[in-house]
Amino acid sequence: MAEGNMAEFARKVRAGETQFVAGCYDAMSGLLAQKAGFKAVMSSGFAVSASHLGFPDVELYTMSENLAVVRNITAAVSVPLIADTDTGYGNAINVMRTVREFENAGVAGMIFEDQLSPKKCAACANRIELIPPVEAVAKIRAAVEARQNKDVLIIARTDELEEADAIARAKLYVEAGADLIQPISRCFSDHDGLKRLREACGVPLSLQILGWLESDLSADQIREVAGLACYPLVGLMSAAKSLQENYAGLARDLSSANLPHPKMSMDEFRQFIGFEEIEKEQERFLLTE
Repeated sequence: MAEGNMAEFARKVRAGETQFVAGCYDAMSGLLAQKAGFKAVMSSGFAVSASHLGFPDVELYTMSENLAVVRNITAAVSVPLIADTDTGYGNAINVMRTVREFENAGVAGMIFEDQLSPKKCAACANRIELIPPVEAVAKIRAAVEARQNKDVLIIARTDELEEADAIARAKLYVEAGADLIQPISRCFSDHDGLKRLREACGVPLSLQILGWLESDLSADQIREVAGLACYPLVGLMSAAKSLQENYAGLARDLSSANLPHPKMSMDEFRQFIGFEEIEKEQERFLLTE
């Protein structure tokens, strides 16, 4: 991605010009989102864990495993990629390496959360443990200091469940240099709560559109508070449902003639994945004489 595109993306996000983003979990899903018209994508840790390991989102994959997925996505797409970098995979020193590695992979931003490592999915876990605010602040400060390109966004997520505590942490993270604050959906229950957080922390929010945010908020309401709004799991859940039902139909009928969901034709897939472009390059470079 060109540096100018990243700079413009960062400018809009920081100014609160809401950028709507599709979640992805590999190069193909990222490319599909881009071709659908999204101007940016986000790698979801929940989706990466499910698709690459077949495990729930409890930080079982390593930094390098996540990084490998992210590198493949940035190589496939030409739009900005926001990376889910979990807890930073250790303390503040680990966070600094994480920032350097993911920045070198070409990401436009990274999301760091304040859970105790290994983290748990806030949308699914019964119990969430957070690190002390002083440690969380140090990790954000380290992330900000480690980045080389100031257009790379540092997004501080707080998994606090009480509004007052979430706001208190958000203010500290902004003082440490965070560009955006990301709450979890379980902390707030309505649009007014998100507005209070936005006003208190003084920077746009990064919203993961899940739960009540997905069912209750309009796009205009999201635009009031967010610089970044991601639908992190629509891709994963769509693929999972379609594959589950089509595989069941295939196993039952031993035929693909009457699958519950249509599948892309070979010609459509060849065009989408870029076979024609590769064949042109082969003609240019793979000389026979």
